[in-house]
Amino acid sequence: MERAIDPAAAVAAQPQVGVSRAHESAHLHVSGEAVYIDDIAEAQGTLHAALGLSPIAHGTLQSIDLELLRRQPGVVAVLTAADVPAENNCGPLLHDDPILADGELRYVGQPVFAVIATDRELARRAAAMAKQVIVTAPLPAVLTAREAHAIGQYVIPPMHLTRGEPASALAAAPHRLDGEWAVGGQEQFYLEGQISYALPQENQALLLHCSTQHPSEMQQLVAHAMGWQAHQVTVQCRRMGGGFGGKESQSALFACVAAIAATQLRRPVKLRVDRDDDFLVTGRRHGFDYRWSVGFDDEGRILAAEIDLISNCGHSADLSAPVMARALCHFDNAYWLPHVDMHGYCAKTNTQSNTAFRGFGGPQGALAIEMIVDGIARRLGLDALTVRQRNFYREGQDVTPYGQRVEDNQLGPLTDELIETSGYHARRAAITAFNASSPVLKKGLALTPVKFGISFNVVHLNQAGALVHVYVDGSVLVNHGGTEMGQGLNTKVAQVVAHELGVLAGAVRASATDTSKVANTSATAASTGSDLNGKAAQDAARKIKRRLMPLAARLLNCGEDELVFDGGEVRGGGRAVGFKELVGKAYLERIQLWSDGFYATPGLHWDRAKLQGKPFYYYAFGAAVAEVLVDTLTGETRVLRADVLHDVGRSLNPALDIGQVEGAFVQGQGWLTSEELVWHPQSGLLLTHAPSTYKIPTANDMPRDFRVALFDAPNAADSIHRSKAVGEPPLLLPFSVLLAIKDAVAACGPERCDPPLRAPATPEAVLDAVEAVTRKMLP
Repeated sequence: MERAIDPAAAVAAQPQVGVSRAHESAHLHVSGEAVYIDDIAEAQGTLHAALGLSPIAHGTLQSIDLELLRRQPGVVAVLTAADVPAENNCGPLLHDDPILADGELRYVGQPVFAVIATDRELARRAAAMAKQVIVTAPLPAVLTAREAHAIGQYVIPPMHLTRGEPASALAAAPHRLDGEWAVGGQEQFYLEGQISYALPQENQALLLHCSTQHPSEMQQLVAHAMGWQAHQVTVQCRRMGGGFGGKESQSALFACVAAIAATQLRRPVKLRVDRDDDFLVTGRRHGFDYRWSVGFDDEGRILAAEIDLISNCGHSADLSAPVMARALCHFDNAYWLPHVDMHGYCAKTNTQSNTAFRGFGGPQGALAIEMIVDGIARRLGLDALTVRQRNFYREGQDVTPYGQRVEDNQLGPLTDELIETSGYHARRAAITAFNASSPVLKKGLALTPVKFGISFNVVHLNQAGALVHVYVDGSVLVNHGGTEMGQGLNTKVAQVVAHELGVLAGAVRASATDTSKVANTSATAASTGSDLNGKAAQDAARKIKRRLMPLAARLLNCGEDELVFDGGEVRGGGRAVGFKELVGKAYLERIQLWSDGFYATPGLHWDRAKLQGKPFYYYAFGAAVAEVLVDTLTGETRVLRADVLHDVGRSLNPALDIGQVEGAFVQGQGWLTSEELVWHPQSGLLLTHAPSTYKIPTANDMPRDFRVALFDAPNAADSIHRSKAVGEPPLLLPFSVLLAIKDAVAACGPERCDPPLRAPATPEAVLDAVEAVTRKMLP
């Protein structure tokens, strides 16, 4: 019942966004009650699938001894390419990635057949007989991007992006720096591996529980493989145990195999691969090779740059085209490049098809210019920070090579604040003094900036939908097209809806992502999850609020412009009514209490052929200072301290955002220091296919002193509550770690030396670089 408000007891505003709230599933994570796909109670008659993998890197498939496989204990069926009802393809963009090998074998680990058995272990035992039952005719394999580039073997045509007159500007430059370098790939290493659970439904339909960042694409690809219409396939995902891009497109193979088997056998089928097979089957971050020529002046200002970027794409296109496009668009990072000539080559090799990974090519593009700037500084004998600041984008020099203006530029003030709070200059002097008196242990310091464009660089993907249901008891259920992979998307969306309706966050619940609720969704990727889905949910909540306002105004005898929805009640005209009571009255008056919402990012345009336009809605900025200690006898490194200042606009949830920055920093540090991928040079087998041989960072690798702060500046663009994306940009911050290691190694050599440090900077790589620079000290 409406009531008068006692001014002395007026309810204070209770903000639901911009405050730190626990992840909505945190209590379930720590108690072990969070339900992942393998935790879903198995339906009666569930069967289990396992994949038989190609034993060779390249060749033709001549035969499979299917009868031997069918005779194995527990085996119910064996599927091959011939059993795919319609399209034998799970490639997201091009039709070049078979579900099961058909004729050609492309890499060691390619799925050739699927065993369906009554028990998972029995299925795995039968699938492990692949070497015995597969007859092949081997062909020469191409295993490195450089080999493929040398023979012009690409998954898509090369890309070129040019501005100005780079050749003449390079020839006229006072100084020139030529170089070659390479950075390896990176395994996503999500804690929950790839898994799909398919349950046949009545009337030729299928329910698919899939650990995926892109439920709509899984729906479409399964329908294509089955020869069905999309409405026959429902894909659900409550949560993932990590994704990092590895479940954007590459969950499709597992979804399709489970779906085909379940449909043909009319029984539920689960396909969960173990870690080794996950490594061998799926792709990862693209490794890049670079060749550059850069012209610069006496002050270190870049005048011209020419660069080849060669990515190792693996055997199929997957998402390699947009990954390379983003790498080209992020080569400039924080710097004005007046004359530039970039060439992107997507090399086709006989390895796993590489795919999305947090940053999506942006880190690979930006890392190249950071290595170049560091090399320029060492050539000139200048502090690399000084050279970076001289090259920053500024007014009059603020248009990127792809034609977008750098607006709301926070590079200067953000970097200045970090220099002061980190004590950069005093620490630089202290490190120089330490290195002069320490013959074995050397310290290094580096500050690197980040400018990262936010949006999918395929314009039509920048859209999202949501449903908001308000029940008669005042509780709220929201469903949106994004997926929860631990990043806190559901928490942020629930906060947005709670804020719009003026209820407490605990009154709002987010349900599982479901293609039967919100259709035609984009992947939860490109750091757009909160931007897109938050805006869509806000739109839906506002529609409900507008429907409630006439009734509230009538009940409170005030104008609609006086109404305030806050703290679980609606106030106006000196009176208040509880939200629950208002909703109950609205139901009796037949006012619609649920609504859909939609959002499309405005102002984007992109010419894929010319690589020109405005692909990003805004830029996120950041910077980090890393201090490291290097043991020059063992090559071991330790990050002593990291100071991070990152721009998230007006944060929706500071606690979640700081957690994302911390996680991204450590993940990027792992990519650049310890996570080394190695293939056998003859057989093409990935040798680092388990935690025993592939080293992700642990708690022991975190900076000993880790200081993370959020830069206080609202987003100038009309994003959700003026926040900024936080998923991918901070992964570029640990460039500072790699360059600090390089700085420490340089202390072993003569003045102005430029150590040839590889990435990842493993102990072996560090020792090789130390040896190279100390050799220059010899007579």
